[in-house]
Amino acid sequence: MNIYMELALFALIILIYWIITELFTILFRFTGLPGEKAQFQVISLLTGCGYTTRESEMFLSTRKRRHLARVTMLFGYAFRMTLVSAFINVFLSLKLTRAEHVFLGILIPIAFFLIIYVFMRFPKIRAWGDSILLKIAHRIVGRTDGTNTVMLLDYIGLDSIASVMLNRIPEQFRGVPLSETGLKTKTGILVMLIEKPGKPAVSAGADTVFTEGDKITVFGNYSMICKVFHARERFADD
Repeated sequence: MNIYMELALFALIILIYWIITELFTILFRFTGLPGEKAQFQVISLLTGCGYTTRESEMFLSTRKRRHLARVTMLFGYAFRMTLVSAFINVFLSLKLTRAEHVFLGILIPIAFFLIIYVFMRFPKIRAWGDSILLKIAHRIVGRTDGTNTVMLLDYIGLDSIASVMLNRIPEQFRGVPLSETGLKTKTGILVMLIEKPGKPAVSAGADTVFTEGDKITVFGNYSMICKVFHARERFADD
């Protein structure tokens, strides 16, 4: 295998490693974990660095999260071995390759890193990539029946900020303006933002009416949010 193939394989492994990191982060977010905390612990699990914080206890709080953590560690071990092997092959190939070929070969991993940079830097492209990973995650967890989904964004005291995808509108909210739903007065849930399909997120108003496909950002008790909107965590314990 020539230096071009070796460098291309090395760069491809890194690209796949990054995609796997993003995918497992989404899967852990489906369990009700905030995005930043999920990403930090996924990187820790995949790299095997062993860095833990008190937040790591959240990863062991349910049986399904523990199972997902084990799968993440296995993926991390396999990719680390593959990455080391690819790096050794590149190093050995350098001894048999002319300098000009090495220079041209380095352009291959640079191109892959530019792909990652573009996805991370430009919101529209990142959103497109995230939508693909979300579809893959939906298939992995086997929830494609249109069930409403909830994703925890952050904790504030005893309450939470969460994102709810309304694939089905609860009967009590159909055609009812937000001011008449009693969400805030009866359940303590505050609807902060609403994002209609194909439109940017805007502040929810008194006359806001929920429709299928809406993505809403709410604040309140997490269990109450799941109950009111008939939304379930993807990997909640049986």
